[in-house]
Amino acid sequence: MSRLYSMTQGERAIQLFRTSKAEREIRTALPVLYPRLWRYAIALTGRRDWGEELAQATSIRALEQAKHFKPGTHVDRWCFRLAKNIWLNELRARRVRTGNGLVAVEDMDLASTAPETETNIFARQVLSSVYTLPEAQRVTVLLTYVEGHSYKETAEILEIPIGTVMSRLAAARKSLAVLGADRLERT
Repeated sequence: MSRLYSMTQGERAIQLFRTSKAEREIRTALPVLYPRLWRYAIALTGRRDWGEELAQATSIRALEQAKHFKPGTHVDRWCFRLAKNIWLNELRARRVRTGNGLVAVEDMDLASTAPETETNIFARQVLSSVYTLPEAQRVTVLLTYVEGHSYKETAEILEIPIGTVMSRLAAARKSLAVLGADRLERT
C-alpha cells in the first residue's frame, strides 16, 4: 500500500500544508486544463500518440517544477510554454537519433467528436489543412484561434515578439486560403 493511502487524515492535512501555494494552484488547475493541454500537444507534435505523451510529460513537469511557477499567474500559459519547451527538446533529441521529428499529414491520427457527418468531414478537412502548415504557423493558429488567446498571450507562450505572431497568422491565413481554393477547384 502506498504511503499516501496509509496516512491518517491529520497526516494528509500536514502533507497538503507542506505543499507550496504554487503546487496547490497547479494541482487544482491541471484537471480542468488537461483537455486543452492535450489538444495543444497533439497540434504541436502532429500525432495523437505523441501528443498524449507530451501532455502527460507536461503535467508531470508542471508538478515537478512548481517552485518556478508564480502563484496568481496563468497556469495554462505556463503549461503551454512547458509543453513547447519539452517538445523542442524532444525534437532535438530525435534529430540526433533519426534525423527527423515531423510526420506527414497523411500519417496523423486525428480524432473528431462532432455529432454530424458533415461536421466531421469539414472539421477533418480544416484540421488537415492546418496540419499542412509549417509548425510555427500551426502552433500559432492553434493558440490564437482554437484556444482563444490574444496575440499578446500567444507571443508570451511562444516567447516570440507579437509582430511575429501577427506575421505567422497572416501567412497561415494566406496558405489556408490557397488550400481552400485548390479544394474547391477539385470538386
